[in-house]
Amino acid sequence: MSPSTNPSQRRNAGFTLVEALAALAVMAVSMAAIGELSNASMRSSLYVERHLAEIETARKIIAGLPSRQALADGTLTGVLDGHRWRVDAAPFPNALVAPNAPSDWRPQFVAVRVLAPTGGVVEIDTTRLRKRATP
Repeated sequence: MSPSTNPSQRRNAGFTLVEALAALAVMAVSMAAIGELSNASMRSSLYVERHLAEIETARKIIAGLPSRQALADGTLTGVLDGHRWRVDAAPFPNALVAPNAPSDWRPQFVAVRVLAPTGGVVEIDTTRLRKRATP
Protein backbone atom coordinates (compact mmCIF):
# COMPACT_ATOMS: atom_id res chain seq x y z
CA MET A 1 0.00 0.00 0.00
CA SER A 2 1.18 3.44 -0.76
CA PRO A 3 0.81 6.34 1.65
CA SER A 4 -2.19 8.52 1.12
CA THR A 5 -1.67 11.70 -0.79
CA ASN A 6 -4.98 13.17 0.25
CA PRO A 7 -4.22 16.48 2.11
CA SER A 8 -7.23 16.12 4.46
CA GLN A 9 -5.90 12.81 5.80
CA ARG A 10 -2.41 14.26 6.44
CA ARG A 11 -3.85 17.14 8.52
CA ASN A 12 -5.53 14.73 10.98
CA ALA A 13 -2.50 12.47 11.38
CA GLY A 14 -0.88 14.11 14.53
CA PHE A 15 -1.27 16.48 17.47
CA THR A 16 -1.36 20.22 17.09
CA LEU A 17 0.86 22.50 19.10
CA VAL A 18 -2.15 23.67 21.17
CA GLU A 19 -3.05 20.08 22.07
CA ALA A 20 0.52 19.33 23.11
CA LEU A 21 0.67 22.47 25.27
CA ALA A 22 -2.67 21.59 26.89
CA ALA A 23 -1.37 18.10 27.70
CA LEU A 24 1.80 19.60 29.21
CA ALA A 25 -0.27 22.01 31.32
CA VAL A 26 -2.41 19.15 32.66
CA MET A 27 0.74 17.17 33.48
CA ALA A 28 2.30 20.18 35.25
CA VAL A 29 -0.78 20.68 37.43
CA SER A 30 -0.88 16.96 38.25
CA MET A 31 2.81 16.89 39.17
CA ALA A 32 2.41 19.97 41.37
CA ALA A 33 -0.47 18.32 43.23
CA ILE A 34 1.53 15.11 43.71
CA GLY A 35 4.51 17.14 44.97
CA GLU A 36 2.33 18.98 47.49
CA LEU A 37 0.90 15.69 48.79
CA SER A 38 4.40 14.27 49.13
CA ASN A 39 5.58 17.36 51.00
CA ALA A 40 2.58 17.25 53.35
CA SER A 41 3.26 13.57 54.03
CA MET A 42 6.90 14.29 54.89
CA ARG A 43 5.94 17.17 57.23
CA SER A 44 3.39 14.96 58.95
CA SER A 45 5.92 12.16 59.34
CA LEU A 46 8.48 14.55 60.82
CA TYR A 47 5.88 15.91 63.29
CA VAL A 48 4.94 12.39 64.40
CA GLU A 49 8.60 11.48 64.84
CA ARG A 50 9.30 14.53 67.01
CA HIS A 51 6.11 14.05 69.04
CA LEU A 52 7.01 10.40 69.64
CA ALA A 53 10.42 11.48 70.99
CA GLU A 54 8.69 13.91 73.37
CA ILE A 55 6.23 11.23 74.54
CA GLU A 56 9.05 8.72 75.06
CA THR A 57 10.96 11.26 77.15
CA ALA A 58 7.83 11.95 79.23
CA ARG A 59 7.37 8.19 79.71
CA LYS A 60 10.97 7.85 80.92
CA ILE A 61 10.49 10.72 83.37
CA ILE A 62 7.28 9.23 84.76
CA ALA A 63 8.92 5.81 85.08
CA GLY A 64 11.83 7.40 86.95
CA LEU A 65 9.70 9.36 89.43
CA PRO A 66 10.26 8.61 93.08
CA SER A 67 7.90 6.14 94.74
CA ARG A 68 4.50 7.29 95.98
CA GLN A 69 5.78 7.99 99.45
CA ALA A 70 9.03 9.64 98.34
CA LEU A 71 7.50 12.14 95.89
CA ALA A 72 6.93 15.19 98.04
CA ASP A 73 4.69 18.07 97.01
CA GLY A 74 6.72 20.62 95.05
CA THR A 75 8.63 20.89 91.80
CA LEU A 76 11.36 18.77 90.22
CA THR A 77 13.24 19.86 87.08
CA GLY A 78 15.95 18.48 84.87
CA VAL A 79 17.16 17.61 81.39
CA LEU A 80 16.86 14.18 79.75
CA ASP A 81 17.92 13.37 76.17
CA GLY A 82 18.14 17.08 75.39
CA HIS A 83 14.56 17.66 76.59
CA ARG A 84 13.96 20.00 79.53
CA TRP A 85 11.34 18.69 81.93
CA ARG A 86 9.41 19.79 84.98
CA VAL A 87 7.29 17.76 87.41
CA ASP A 88 4.86 19.53 89.73
CA ALA A 89 3.30 17.57 92.57
CA ALA A 90 0.56 18.96 94.79
CA PRO A 91 -2.39 17.74 96.84
CA PHE A 92 -5.29 16.89 94.54
CA PRO A 93 -8.06 19.49 94.87
CA ASN A 94 -11.13 17.50 95.82
CA ALA A 95 -14.33 19.28 96.82
CA LEU A 96 -16.30 16.04 97.13
CA VAL A 97 -14.45 14.67 100.15
CA ALA A 98 -13.73 16.61 103.30
CA PRO A 99 -9.97 17.16 103.80
CA ASN A 100 -10.09 15.72 107.30
CA ALA A 101 -12.20 12.67 106.34
CA PRO A 102 -10.78 9.43 107.73
CA SER A 103 -8.87 7.70 104.95
CA ASP A 104 -5.58 5.88 104.59
CA TRP A 105 -4.96 7.42 101.19
CA ARG A 106 -4.47 10.97 99.95
CA PRO A 107 -4.69 11.79 96.22
CA GLN A 108 -1.70 13.69 94.81
CA PHE A 109 -1.86 15.64 91.54
CA VAL A 110 1.25 15.18 89.36
CA ALA A 111 1.86 17.30 86.24
CA VAL A 112 4.72 16.42 83.88
CA ARG A 113 5.81 18.99 81.28
CA VAL A 114 8.44 18.18 78.64
CA LEU A 115 9.97 20.86 76.40
CA ALA A 116 11.77 19.52 73.32
CA PRO A 117 14.83 21.21 71.83
CA THR A 118 12.70 22.00 68.76
CA GLY A 119 10.15 23.86 70.91
CA GLY A 120 7.47 21.17 71.10
CA VAL A 121 5.72 20.75 74.44
CA VAL A 122 4.04 17.70 75.95
CA GLU A 123 2.06 17.97 79.18
CA ILE A 124 0.74 14.95 81.06
CA ASP A 125 -1.42 15.32 84.15
CA THR A 126 -2.08 12.36 86.40
CA THR A 127 -3.11 11.51 89.93
CA ARG A 128 -1.35 9.22 92.38
CA LEU A 129 -2.57 7.89 95.70
CA ARG A 130 -0.22 8.42 98.63
CA LYS A 131 -0.55 6.66 101.92
CA ARG A 132 -1.26 9.16 104.66
CA ALA A 133 1.40 9.50 107.31
CA THR A 134 0.35 7.84 110.52
CA PRO A 135 0.62 10.18 113.50
